[in-house]
Amino acid sequence: MIDVFQPSLGAEELERIKGVFESNWLGKGKINGEFEEGFAGHLNVGREHVFTTNCCSEGLFSSMHMFGIGPGDEVIMPTISFVGAGNAVCACGAKLVLCDVDRRTLNVRACDIEPKITPNTKAILLLHYGGVPCEMDEIMALAKKHALAVIEDSACSVASTYKGQACGTIGDMGMWSFDAMKILVCGDGSMLYFKDPALKEQAEKWLYSGLESKSGYSNSVDQKWWEYDISSFGHRAIMNDITAAMAVEQLKKLRGFIARRKEIHETYDRLLKGLDWLDTPPDIPDYCTSSYYFYHVQVVGGHRDLLAKYLREHNVYTTFRYFPLHLVKHYGIEDNFPNADYAAYNTLCLPLHQSLTDADVETVARLICRYGEDHGLNTAGSSDGY
Repeated sequence: MIDVFQPSLGAEELERIKGVFESNWLGKGKINGEFEEGFAGHLNVGREHVFTTNCCSEGLFSSMHMFGIGPGDEVIMPTISFVGAGNAVCACGAKLVLCDVDRRTLNVRACDIEPKITPNTKAILLLHYGGVPCEMDEIMALAKKHALAVIEDSACSVASTYKGQACGTIGDMGMWSFDAMKILVCGDGSMLYFKDPALKEQAEKWLYSGLESKSGYSNSVDQKWWEYDISSFGHRAIMNDITAAMAVEQLKKLRGFIARRKEIHETYDRLLKGLDWLDTPPDIPDYCTSSYYFYHVQVVGGHRDLLAKYLREHNVYTTFRYFPLHLVKHYGIEDNFPNADYAAYNTLCLPLHQSLTDADVETVARLICRYGEDHGLNTAGSSDGY
């Protein structure tokens, strides 16, 4: 099966984990610090702005606490978003306010957000779809006008930039995911960014049970290091050195991962752009860089589900991310989202990961073209002659 996502792991990660085992310290320690330092450098920010947590969803949930969001408040987010983001808003008692997205990029725009703003709006929680940045200048200007916090879900945007600035560092808070299906993987884990270092310090305590002092060997100040106090009823959501060891080695490989994903993206473009019945992703603006997390096509004429089934029968797994939240009955949101609805019924994410071979990519494209031929669709423009 040619999978839609797949990690790339090697001997370097195993060797680094072996070192953790030999140290007899498996919890959060020096290797976490090494990863934080390295990732801060990757983002071109100071280490005082970032720290690790156990998963990106925890970052989403924590963002509500950090910005004091609760009952009576409203948070605006695109309906095409990860379910964890919607759950984070609802779990704290705030009102989830969904908005539409651009029909082709699936990114939220300022013009989608603005009509949803009310006196109760407290934050915008946006997603950079597939690693392609949203148009942040307009969104940040809108947020400033209405004094709204901006939270960037950059789970898919580990190497994306907008006008030279790393996605996730443009708003007030950002988070990146390192779970098993991302680009940089460590089993599970996340990095959080706070524009305000004071808020970062508060969040770090919140995510370690609200503790006001460190424990064990790390406490070199208190005479009785087993005594402690807390400043909040916080969670315990930390990354351990086993996962951090993987992340450190993956970060070293990230530039190569992105380069390969870009090659695959460009190959799909070359092989599929001539198909009249299938829209390839819009061109990425020259002031943005993408992480190339998704390659999404939009299949016209009601063929999306049939194409997905055909590909799966030929050992190619595809999917659609992310199922619109207004179609999730449990949220109980009824509104008109024509662009998201179009995306939900026509968009398909093709396999895209750095372990794909050229032959894999050509197989996927050939099968798509063959499906079009078998169903009498126009494939005459296919640049490769499939």
